[in-house]
Amino acid sequence: MEVMTSVEVLEIKLNGQLRVALPIAHSCYSKQGRVVSGSLTEVSTSRFPFSSTLNMFTGVGCDIQAHIMLTKAGGVAMSCKSDCDQRFNVRNGSCLGHGCCHLDPIPEGMTSAAFDVLPTENHTKIWDFGRCGYGFLVEKDIYNFKISDLSTMSKNMSFSVVLDWSVGDTKCKEAQKDNVTYRCKENSVCYNGKGSLPGYRCKCSQGYKGNPYIENGCKDVNECESGNLNDCLPGHCNNTDGSYACVCAKGFQGDAKIGGECIPVHKSEGRSVIAGIGEGVAGAVVAMIFVYWGAKSRIRIKSRKDFFKKNGGIMLQKMLFTCEDPINTGKIFTEKELKKATQNFNTAKVIGQGGYGTVYIGTLANKTMVAIKKSKMIDQTQIKQFVNEVIILSQINHPNIVKLLGCCLETHVPLLVYEYITNNTLCHHIHSHATLTLGNRLKIAAETAEALDYMHSTTQIIHRDVKPSNILLDDEFTAKISDFGISRFVPLGQTHLSTSVKGTIGYMDPEYFRTCKLTEKSDVYSFGVVLMELLMGVRVQSLEIPLTAYAGAAAYLASLLTHDALLLVLDDQIKKDKYGEVVKCVAKIAINCLHLEGNTRPTMSTVKQELEQLRCALVSIDAESHPETLPFSVL
Repeated sequence: MEVMTSVEVLEIKLNGQLRVALPIAHSCYSKQGRVVSGSLTEVSTSRFPFSSTLNMFTGVGCDIQAHIMLTKAGGVAMSCKSDCDQRFNVRNGSCLGHGCCHLDPIPEGMTSAAFDVLPTENHTKIWDFGRCGYGFLVEKDIYNFKISDLSTMSKNMSFSVVLDWSVGDTKCKEAQKDNVTYRCKENSVCYNGKGSLPGYRCKCSQGYKGNPYIENGCKDVNECESGNLNDCLPGHCNNTDGSYACVCAKGFQGDAKIGGECIPVHKSEGRSVIAGIGEGVAGAVVAMIFVYWGAKSRIRIKSRKDFFKKNGGIMLQKMLFTCEDPINTGKIFTEKELKKATQNFNTAKVIGQGGYGTVYIGTLANKTMVAIKKSKMIDQTQIKQFVNEVIILSQINHPNIVKLLGCCLETHVPLLVYEYITNNTLCHHIHSHATLTLGNRLKIAAETAEALDYMHSTTQIIHRDVKPSNILLDDEFTAKISDFGISRFVPLGQTHLSTSVKGTIGYMDPEYFRTCKLTEKSDVYSFGVVLMELLMGVRVQSLEIPLTAYAGAAAYLASLLTHDALLLVLDDQIKKDKYGEVVKCVAKIAINCLHLEGNTRPTMSTVKQELEQLRCALVSIDAESHPETLPFSVL
C-alpha cells in the first residue's frame, strides 16, 4: 500500500491552535472483498499534539473497519466499523455506523498518527453501493456525511485537522528568566500550555488586543468607543492606556459610573459684613440649587433616553403601538414603577439568581405580584431579536407558559416583568422534596408537552433549555414553562436554525451539539430527560451512565425495561405494583424522545396525546378498575 505523509499548514492562530491539511487513507475492493488498491496515511506533527476536543476520526464506506494508531511515548489503537446491510439506515448527516462511523474524542497529547481502512466481509451485496472505504482525521463540524460520498469520495482528498501549539519547552516561570528567548512582548502576559503540552503561550493583557509575539503588537483598546466595554454614564468615558476612567464633566463632581451621579461643584463663600452682599450670596445659593436640580434632572432624563434607545425602546414602542391586539400586548414599564415594586431592588426581594441574572419578587401599584428579571447585558447586534422576543412572548396567552407582562428599557440592562408563579420549580419538587404523586407527575409532563407543542406549531419558538428548573408550578401543580432567554424563532418555511450551541449539559440534544443545527426535535430530546427525572427523582447527570457519549440515556432506560429492573430506580413515591404498566409506558415515551437522531423522535403533539391517554388510564387504575392492558401501545 502507498504511504502518504504530506502535511500542509492552513492557518496559525494566536490562541494556540494550528490548522493543517492531512490526506485520507483509502482501500478499494473487488466483489469478493479483496483489496485491489489503497493507501496508508502516516503523519508526525513533531512536538505539536492533535487537539483531543476539536478533532475526530471518521470512517466512510460499506462493510469496512477504519483503524487509527496514535502515538507519543506510548501508542493507542482505535477503530470503528461501518456497514450498509440495511440501506435504509444509511442517511445523510448520520455517522452512527451505517455508511459512516466516527471516534470522538481522541486521546490527549498524541503527536503521531497512522490510519487505514480494511474490508470486513465479502462485498458482493453492496458492490453497486460502495466499492471503496476511507479513513481520515478531521476537524469537528468540517465533514458532514452524504450518501453520495460512498461512491464519489476521492482518494486524493484532504481534511483540516487542529493541532495545539506552544512556544519553547519550558513553562512561563522558567521562560521569563531568559530575556533573549522569552517571546511575550510588552503589554502581554504569559500562560502555560494546557495539559501535558510543553512550553507556554502569550496573550495581550486586559485592555489591549493584537499580536503579543511581536514588538508593539498589543495595541490599546479604546473602551469608550462602545458602551459594552465600559460602565460609565453616557458621555463620561475617558480612554487611558490599557484601561479607561469614568470622569465627570468640568464643573461637576461625583461618581460618573452607571448608577452614580455627577453633581455641580459649588464653592463656599465667606461671609460679608455688608448686608447687600449677603443678600446677593443668598440669591446665588438659591440659583445654584435650581441649577443643581435642573442639571441632575437633565442627566437622569438623558441617561434614561439613551438606555431606552440603546435597548430597542423606539422599535419596541412602534411595534406595540401598531399591534392589532392591544389588550394582549406587553407593557413598557418605567424604572420608577419597578423600583417601587421591589423597594428599590432590595436584596430581600431576590427569589432567584444564576448565570442569566437576578430575579426579584415585586408588587405593582395595582397589587399584582410579579417576577422581575434583571438580565445580563444584551449585545447591541441582538437588539432586534430581543425586541421580537418581547413582542411575541408578550402576546402568548397559554395556561402552561409563564406570561411576559412587559419590560423596562430605561436601565443599563433591560428588565423583564413576568407573572409570579407561587409553588417553586419542578426541580425543587422532584430533587429536594419528592412528594409528587404519579398523577401529578403525569399532569406536569402532559402540560409541559402541551406548551412545547403550542410553541412549536403556533409560534415557531424552540425553547432550547427545557429542564426541571425552567418548569414552574402553581399551587394546583399546573406546569408553566419559563426562561426564554436563549430561545429562538424559526422562520416559516424553515426546518432548522444553524446557531452556536447553547443549553444545559445533560439535557442538550446530542445531534444539535454535534451539528449546531437546532430543530424542534431538540426540545423533544430535552423533554425525554425531564421524563426520566420525573420517574427516578434524581438528576440524570448523577446516574452512572455514559451521557457524554450521547448514547447512554435511551440505552439505559431500554436496558432497565428489557431486564424488568425499572422498579429498582423509580422514585419511592410511585413504586406501586398497580402503576407498573403506566410507568413502563412513560419510560417508553422517554426512550422514543431520546433517540440519537432527531428525525426518529416523535413530535411534541404525539407525546402530548400519549401522556393524556396515560392520565386517563391512571384514573381508571386509581378507581380500582384494574384493566389488564392499557388502551393503547406506545411502541
